[in-house]
Amino acid sequence: MADETLRTCPPEATAEPPPPPSTVEEVETPPPPPPQEEYPIFEPPLASVALDVQEKDTALPSPQLEVEEEKLIEAVTITQKETPLVPTLSSVASSLTEEHVTVTAAAAPPAPVSSQPLAAALAVPQESDSPKTQSKESIEPEKEYPVEKKKAPESFASFKEESNKLSDLSNSELKTLEEFKLLVQEALTNGVFTAASPSETSVNTTTPEEVSIWGIPLLKDDRSDVVLLKFLRARDFKVKESFAMLANTMKWRRDFNVDELVKEELGDYLEKVVFMQGHDKEGHAVCYNVYGEFQNKELYAKTFSDEEKRNTFLRWRIQFLERSIRKLDFNPGGVNTIFQISDLKNSPGPGKRELRIATKQALHILQDNYPEFVAKQVFINVPWWYLAFYTMISPFLTQRTKSKFVFAGPSKTADTLFKYIAPEQVPTQYGGLSVDFCECNPEFTVDDPVTEITVKPATKQIVEIIVNEKCTLVWELRVVGWEVSYSAEYVPNSGYTVIIEKTRKLLPSDEPVISNNFNINELGKILLTINNPTAKKKKLLYRFKVVPCVA
Repeated sequence: MADETLRTCPPEATAEPPPPPSTVEEVETPPPPPPQEEYPIFEPPLASVALDVQEKDTALPSPQLEVEEEKLIEAVTITQKETPLVPTLSSVASSLTEEHVTVTAAAAPPAPVSSQPLAAALAVPQESDSPKTQSKESIEPEKEYPVEKKKAPESFASFKEESNKLSDLSNSELKTLEEFKLLVQEALTNGVFTAASPSETSVNTTTPEEVSIWGIPLLKDDRSDVVLLKFLRARDFKVKESFAMLANTMKWRRDFNVDELVKEELGDYLEKVVFMQGHDKEGHAVCYNVYGEFQNKELYAKTFSDEEKRNTFLRWRIQFLERSIRKLDFNPGGVNTIFQISDLKNSPGPGKRELRIATKQALHILQDNYPEFVAKQVFINVPWWYLAFYTMISPFLTQRTKSKFVFAGPSKTADTLFKYIAPEQVPTQYGGLSVDFCECNPEFTVDDPVTEITVKPATKQIVEIIVNEKCTLVWELRVVGWEVSYSAEYVPNSGYTVIIEKTRKLLPSDEPVISNNFNINELGKILLTINNPTAKKKKLLYRFKVVPCVA
């Protein structure tokens, strides 16, 4: 049992860092003949929407709480208790002994969000957790995984996203960057990146036309260096190859009329297929790609049934990507890559010809014109056929390429996401507590931190919230996958018990999140009890806040 005193309102949550699954294996699809980065075969283009990528550290108190803030600071104390249930099977009793050391009531605080430079998007991003905090017990491979590579966790730490700051570059990299900039300057002067003909450029070469990419003017400020470093890293700092890639990209953008495409209205019928929500622990915006939506035959036909529709789909994806990129921070040290999550649950298999055609088109555009924009690519709800595909291509991939990818089956999805993303930032459909601000959840936002607890098999977990002042306590909680019993009660210091919520069994089909509140006029404690009768560990997530007492 461990005690924790809350010092702020809402309380600062502590969370046990979720360990990485050993089924995690990072891979990238084989590159085409030129040495260039490529997205996975079934991965659509990147997507994003306007969104502030700077994650807030704390939630500001609401105006109505300011007067009562000093009183509420010391209003509650939280204690977490776990009690083994009476085992009915010797195997359960044995597992209790084995798992005992892995559960701690006072979890370590979550890793702080950093703003480290993240320019190398398709290079390997930094891990959000220190390897020292990883638990081997929690990363056992799923049974359906045909491939398990124990060295995968080691590869996480073997690569780091490169810095965009000039002071962090090596002498050879600085020299290469300067050579690249000279070529770019010459191209700007000669109108290589514009539609002007050679005769037109010879008339006026003293004031070259300003050329921008992703909203960043080339060679105007240090943001341009960050852009050029992306092309250099995509071509291993080979100047001529990097320049050729940049020149081809500028020509494609001109032919595709990208700058005008960004302004078009192409509809929102695909908003459930690709959406942005929250940030990872290092401040990257998170993009979700939900392939299962294409099981809807009407949506599939509307998107892929003929060439015109596939072209519209491609334009929509490029537009989404462009709008996303223009919201990133291209200043040296800024976060200018995206954390990608691909949900393969119920996704159409490789037999869907129309989807293959559209995806192939998108892949060629991405690999040729959008270098170094993926910080991490996590595949969740991975089916067996995708792992079989990876097994075939893995020998042809570089270690740097593999280190970007993470695979997780259905039972490991939540734990894998929590390794990189705080639960309050993860959508409810993937095991977290992130929902849009609405009438159904008026009290909590992504700025309200969540506490994680691992509930051991055949164990009762009790969260005690000791109340030291009259107030209203608001809370929400969930157990990922449920299969547990839950109850809530209030015990005043005078000794009697008030049943807030009767004990009830919760199944995976029940509501994912439980919310409630209680007016406290007599000092005491609220008990939130989770009974886990199963032989599996369960992940409990909860948060609460104190508000002035409602009359």
